[in-house]
Amino acid sequence: MAGSTPASLSASAPAAVPGGRKAQRFSPWHEAWRRFRRHKMALFSAFALFLIVFGVLAGPFIWRVPINEIDFAAKLQGPSWSHPLGTDDLGQDLLARLIYGGRISIAVGVAAMVVAIFFGVLVGAIAGMSSGRVDAALMWVTDLFLSLPQLPLLLLVIYLFREPVKGVLGVEGGAFVLIVAVIGGTRWMSAARLVRAQFLSLREKEFVEAARALGASKLRQVVQHILPNALGPVIVVATIDIAAAIIAESTLSFLGLGFPSDVPTWGSVLRDAKDYLDIAPHWALFPGSLIFITVLAINFIGDGLRDALDPRRVL
Repeated sequence: MAGSTPASLSASAPAAVPGGRKAQRFSPWHEAWRRFRRHKMALFSAFALFLIVFGVLAGPFIWRVPINEIDFAAKLQGPSWSHPLGTDDLGQDLLARLIYGGRISIAVGVAAMVVAIFFGVLVGAIAGMSSGRVDAALMWVTDLFLSLPQLPLLLLVIYLFREPVKGVLGVEGGAFVLIVAVIGGTRWMSAARLVRAQFLSLREKEFVEAARALGASKLRQVVQHILPNALGPVIVVATIDIAAAIIAESTLSFLGLGFPSDVPTWGSVLRDAKDYLDIAPHWALFPGSLIFITVLAINFIGDGLRDALDPRRVL
């Protein structure tokens, strides 16, 4: 059926080339990859992000220094062979702490993105396939959440529910679940509005009308025909949401409302360094640079994906 191939990634028909041959037909995802490769900053950012993710995943197997090992004789040292990124006020190795903290910060970003996209796609799909009161009610709720100030809402919810959640899931696990739920629960609105707009447009296309005429249920129309064609913009929004979630987690940790003090994240390491900027600038430089580079790389990747998945872009 025509709806089985994403409209946003449809491959062009074979064209004649000199010599009487036909141009090769590429798959939709191959076309998207060709477009993405033309965005040099996105390609470079993808490589940089790969190095960061590989570093935080493989780092503990290479650099085996404990994250909470205290050595007062080495406190506030700058970068050296024994401590490549220096140490903090307790003599703890910053490289080991940033590797461990990177795992948490990136995991929070990815998990919060999954929560936001799940609820955004669910609300947007229901609104886009419905009409009248259901659509109006869902969009009213979406607009209500969009009007709420995000940071005060994050602080209020974490302050109210931090202790009950930690009592059930433990200190570190409860903090992770609560932060992911709060960040993801305040980031789904843009995805919902985008998916709703895509569904309103796609549900009137000929291939959806043909499926409807053949007796396909609404669920089958959504799963097999409409949702696959709306994945392009959703992927772009998901990429941007990861960057926003990493910034939100770093903000919460910097304010002391993230993970426990003995659990390092990029934001908490940056918070601990704020009182030593004049005598140990390296302490703040490295976590701040990692947050900046990671978020910038993800944003460039999102920009490249937007161009790659845009059917109006002509190569």
